[in-house]
Parts: sequence; C-alpha cells; structure tokens
Amino acid sequence: MGRLFGTDGVRGVANADLTAELALGLSVAAAHVLGEAGTFEGHRPTAVVGRDPRASGEFLEAAVVAGLASAGVDVLRVGVLPTPAVAYLTGALGADLGVMLSASHNPMPDNGIKFFARGGHKLADELEDRIEETYRGHASGEPWDRPTGAGVGRVRDYTQGFDNYVAHLVGVLPNRLDGLKVVIDAAHGAASRVSPEAFARAGAEVVTLGTKPDGLNINHECGSTHLDKLRAAVVEHGAHLGVAHDGDADRCLAVDASGAEVDGDQILAVLALAMREAGGLRENTVVATVMSNLGFKLAMEREGIRLIQTAVGDRYVLESMKDNGYALGGEQSGHVIVLDHATTGDGTLTGLLLAARVAATGRSLAELAAVMERLPQVLVNVPDVDRSRVGSEAELRRAVEEAERELGATGRVLLRPSGTEPLVRVMVEAADIDHARSVAGRLADVVKRTLG
Repeated sequence: MGRLFGTDGVRGVANADLTAELALGLSVAAAHVLGEAGTFEGHRPTAVVGRDPRASGEFLEAAVVAGLASAGVDVLRVGVLPTPAVAYLTGALGADLGVMLSASHNPMPDNGIKFFARGGHKLADELEDRIEETYRGHASGEPWDRPTGAGVGRVRDYTQGFDNYVAHLVGVLPNRLDGLKVVIDAAHGAASRVSPEAFARAGAEVVTLGTKPDGLNINHECGSTHLDKLRAAVVEHGAHLGVAHDGDADRCLAVDASGAEVDGDQILAVLALAMREAGGLRENTVVATVMSNLGFKLAMEREGIRLIQTAVGDRYVLESMKDNGYALGGEQSGHVIVLDHATTGDGTLTGLLLAARVAATGRSLAELAAVMERLPQVLVNVPDVDRSRVGSEAELRRAVEEAERELGATGRVLLRPSGTEPLVRVMVEAADIDHARSVAGRLADVVKRTLG
C-alpha cells in the first residue's frame, strides 16, 4: 500500500478509497500522535472540524468527529466553511487541531481529509508519517488507551464560525469596495455563503453564480476550473471584475470587465506591487513555483521584486514563506497565500484584496494585470514512461539543453515527473505559441523514446 498522505492531505473516491473506517482511524491516530508530541499537554484538547458541501462529507464528518471524541478530544463542529476558514478558526479559537473534509477542485465523488496543527498550519510531513504509521498499527490490532466516562470528548456545533471568519476577512482589507460590481462564482462549494457575504459587507454590489450547493453539484461546470459562465456573466452585468473559487475556496481566479481570464500569476503580480507600495512585501520578495509563467518572472525582474521559486504545490510555497519570513506567495492555479492574514491559500481573501486594489487605484483589472505579459505555455503529458529517469537520461538532457538554447531568454523548458502517475509532464514557454508547441512535441517524442 502506498503512502496515504499526498501533497494536500488524504484524498480519494469517497466510500471506496476514503471510507468512514479510514476517516475514523486517521482521526484517532492524529489525536494520539499530537498528544504524544506534547500538543495537548496540560489541558483538555479541542479540535475544529469543517467540510465542504459534498454529500459524502456528511458521513465522513460523522466518522471524524466520532474518532476524535473517542480519543478524548472535544470537537467544535463548524459545518460547511472554506478550508482557510477552518485553518483560521483553529488558530483564532486556540484549538489544538483542525480537520477539513474536502477534495478541493476534484469532482463530487471524491473527498479528502486535511489536518491542521495548532495555529491553523498544515502538519509537517514527519507528523503525517507518524499518523499514518499509528493508523496502520491500530488497523492491524495494536491496542490503544480508550478514555471512558468523563474522559471522552464532547461535541458541539460552533455556529459563530461563519460570522467570525467573514469579519476577519473584511477587517484586514486596506480599503472598502464601494462602487464596484463583482460577479462571484463559488462553484456550489464551501464559499457559497462566505464569499458573497464578505464582498457585500465590504461595500461591493454582488452578482452570484454557483452558490446553491445541493451536495452533488460542487465544481460541476462552474468555479475556477470552468470560467465560461463567469466570463459571460461579468460582461452581461457590466461588472468591474469576476472571481471564481474552487470547491473548498482555497484558490481564486479572476476575469476582467471584458471577460478575459486573470490567472494566479497575474493576481500575484498585482498584489505584489500593492503590498510593496503599502510596505508589506517583506524582503521585497514573492514566492511562486517552477510552473509560474516566465512572463511573471520577467515582470518581477523589471519591477525590482525578487522571485523565489519552489517545487509545485502550495505546501512548498508556504514552507519557503514561513522559513524565510516572506509575506506573499502562490501558484498559477490561484492558490495565493498572504501570510500576515492567512496560514493557507484563501480564495475569498485573494479576491477581496484584488478588488480592493481596483477600488483604491481607480484602474481596471485589465490595466493592473497588464503589469505582466503571459507568455504562451504548452503542457504535454507523456504517459507510460519511467518517470524516475527524467534527470539521469543523457540523451534527454541534451535535447532539453538544445531546446533551451533555441528558445533563448524569452522561453523556458521544464520536465517534471508526475507525483502520482507513471507519466512525465513536458512544459514549454515561448514568445510564439506555435514555436512552443513545436518544441514541446519534439521533447515529448524524446521522452517517449528514452524513457518508454
């Protein structure tokens, strides 16, 4: 059996890969591991548990709550709220542990479990490994101390979570959004109430899409992975901008008044300049992944802002930010982390800050996003190859070096083995889309021939 934890918790098809038994067992194991690490020392432990609207979240939430309470942890059940809300409330309420049930942008049949440590931070890899080891031990019959009587955890609904989180979001904005019309597509997900309420409290006129979750329609032809409806609605309503979230609302993409997409790289560029102007861009640095568009890197160089690049995954962006004290980081996909106000990517906060910049400057989102030119980017997935030899195959390395010389300063090549599938991703950027496609096709052929 492979490692249960991926780059963003434990994820799989609900009731097939991710069962109630697994959810319960992981929750018990997490309580034991954090207890052994001293997290609960000297007090009765408390956990915050939230979920997105997926139907499977109902039974998985029940399993997680049962597991935690059976291990002696009191549970505050906050219901349907975004992942960053659970992270925020874990910190704000002084809880010892947070648990979010969501599969983010994945289709409805999937679900996932994500654990947060005290303060609302993602668990370290070492703790996840220990949780998995403890879970496997329990599953194989190893006994564990079960509290009885008054020692079992108590469960209550924490209904103030929604208002507390929305108040936090509005409270950190540098200015109000009066005069702006904003279209919000919440993907029938966890931000269906939160995002429209936060924008409205901040003064915006709000038009909504994807805000009627029924447990089955999350991410279905809507949200950050399907922008067509948002583009059309922004143009139809004459809005200044539109924002789109994914199912758990830890990401945000946007469209300008013409309906053109503004991706995570462009959002990062706009926020980096805003934060530098306000004196909040610590070390004059922004953190992004190696998948960021070359246009973003060139824009940051031109603006005199240092760019740190990490491996793909918002957890690696966050690690770099925390280790070095940086304030802003994110991914092209719309995970944007503003560390002074959130411990994880927060799609609603990102959208609010982007809208606040439009309101403060009086400039359109298209004009603000033009700080960077998005260079054409082609991604080719090459399946059924030995991904482990990407860095060691001499012929492939020579082909990449030749392609890089051909592309020059306005192009880039990235070969990346998939973390979950037997395939290699070939990404090529160039000033011209046809040139990028040509180079990507040639490199994909070399990958097939040398690694197949």
